[in-house]
Amino acid sequence: MRTVGIGVLVGALLVGGLALGQDKYIVASDIPWAPFEMVTDAGEFFGFDLDLMRAIAFVAGFEIEIRNVAFDVIIENVRTGRADIGASGFTITADRAQAVDFSMPYFLSNQAVVIRKDSGLNIVTALAGLGPNRAVGAQNGTTGFYWVEDELQAAGVNVELKGYETYPSAILDLVNGRVDAVVQDEPASKASIAAYPELLTIAGIINTNEYFGFLVRKGDPKGILPRINAALAQLGLTVRDAPGGIQELVIEEGSFIAGLMEVYFGPDLDEIMDAWIASKGLIFAGDLEGFLASMKAHLGL
Repeated sequence: MRTVGIGVLVGALLVGGLALGQDKYIVASDIPWAPFEMVTDAGEFFGFDLDLMRAIAFVAGFEIEIRNVAFDVIIENVRTGRADIGASGFTITADRAQAVDFSMPYFLSNQAVVIRKDSGLNIVTALAGLGPNRAVGAQNGTTGFYWVEDELQAAGVNVELKGYETYPSAILDLVNGRVDAVVQDEPASKASIAAYPELLTIAGIINTNEYFGFLVRKGDPKGILPRINAALAQLGLTVRDAPGGIQELVIEEGSFIAGLMEVYFGPDLDEIMDAWIASKGLIFAGDLEGFLASMKAHLGL
């Protein structure tokens, strides 16, 4: 597929977007959840979701204000108008779609089962409640939490489900031996392991084929979704229907989204933060091509 220069594309779209008026929207996100949502020592928010949302805003011609909101109340905040957009690795589900409306999917993920390397457990024994704690952890309101409820506890497996306000808290309990496993999205699990490489490992993957989407108030009264979807397409994402009701996410080579995935999935988290701090002025100014070039240069990509 032919690739359009990001700088030229964004410049043209900004002109068109500004003609629509510079609306400002509140974006609710649960921070931190690396590498999707992170925070610097100075309290600045960044990560794959948040920088993608910034790029969407620049392309679509609106402004955003990112607020840190607990994951399990983001939908309620959007539903009641306290926030306009939810951007926090939300899996698109039928239940959630009854309360809010979703954008086109922008990321495909599965669930990983994280354990301690010295536990002697595997994916089967950890999930069967055969560890010393007979307990599995997950963040409240997440698909990992509901998977343990629906697939293990509802099936009669004698395992305790411990819910946490954040996934970092669940991982910390795993590190300290208070739970036997944590069920978490695969990319975030890899980031958790990178923080504790000598202690943690992924025991296995649960193929849940979850699609992440941004969410807005039911009925989209402010007309935000068409602008988000159009921007995602311009930034390099195409969603195609495949046999069996599956959706195929096609990322255009050389696009902004492809570059953003490269800088956020793989490099060391501390190095990502240092690169972002050095490059942040570019994305704040709407120079998406310059931002990616700076990030890659600082990360040695």
